Amino acid sequence: MVNTILTILLGSIGVFVTAQIAPGVHLNSFGTALVVAVLLGLFNSFIRPLLLLITLPINILTLGLFTFVIMGFMVWLVALIVPGFDIAGFGWAMLFAIILAAINGFLNLIVPNQTHR
Repeated sequence: MVNTILTILLGSIGVFVTAQIAPGVHLNSFGTALVVAVLLGLFNSFIRPLLLLITLPINILTLGLFTFVIMGFMVWLVALIVPGFDIAGFGWAMLFAIILAAINGFLNLIVPNQTHR
């Protein structure tokens, strides 16, 4: 339970910081970042694997670079659902997803997962 809350908080911090970095992304508040982090986590857990499976041939042809398009699509989908989270275009959604992945990777290095004892 504590790990889940910590993961959501780290994801929210990542979303908030990424929105400050990318000028084509507008985020109203930290509460909105919290909702975006939860929805991105759910979408990446359930929808993204299906999209990766469906687009496997094109992903192989592009040597995995099409994964960035899928990441951007997930962010764009969340932006359509969450009020207060606006993205200027699909390119900004892809850039947001790439920066968010880097920031979340860095945050996960700083705060290690407590389940591995």
